[in-house]
Amino acid sequence: MAPTLVNAAFGALLAAALLGAAFDRRSVAVIVVAAVLPDLDAVASLAVPGATNALLHAVWLPLAAGVALYWDTELRDASRLRERAGRRGVRVAWVALAAFLVAGVGPDLFGSEGVNLLYPLDDAYYLVSGGFLLSTEDGVVQTFVTLGGGGPGILPLEALGTTESYAIPTFANPDGRPGLSPGAERELHLVRTGWQLVVVAAAGALLAVRFRWETDDDDPEAIRR
Repeated sequence: MAPTLVNAAFGALLAAALLGAAFDRRSVAVIVVAAVLPDLDAVASLAVPGATNALLHAVWLPLAAGVALYWDTELRDASRLRERAGRRGVRVAWVALAAFLVAGVGPDLFGSEGVNLLYPLDDAYYLVSGGFLLSTEDGVVQTFVTLGGGGPGILPLEALGTTESYAIPTFANPDGRPGLSPGAERELHLVRTGWQLVVVAAAGALLAVRFRWETDDDDPEAIRR
């Protein structure tokens, strides 16, 4: 799974880009927490074997939250969330949902370990891995989705295995089940690759600039300067 620091950095980038007038330290904290929340299924795997990248990475929780949020804010005559938290609260809720999906689940689905998207209805870890090529000889070539590929899952994506045959070691749980990953060590990765370091650094720099702008907007002397 992607390092939690990278998920948090992606969440911070989404917060800076999407919160608009609702941007402040508290709102950013909510978005970052939403971005790292899916990683808690690694802790749950201590009690539920195979829960890593499955229990909180499946589509059902964000789907239910999205339906409930849309019904409350768009379909109801009087939105309970809008009455309690105003338009600001609605914006933060939608951005938090986006952070859960894009920053929390996305890096694992498009990374190297995969995500059990339909768990427990369909027990298969899926990985979106491939390329998109424009060639003078072959034309348009994409290898992300291959129809009729077979495998343990029902989606036309690369299927890596099931909770019984595929293990994802984490710092919380190396998951050294016999036959899967014997002797796995506890390793806490902050970043694994150069591009992940770039994302973390960019998120930190962007937040610093945004918070500085917010401070300057509240300071009449800074505005005059």
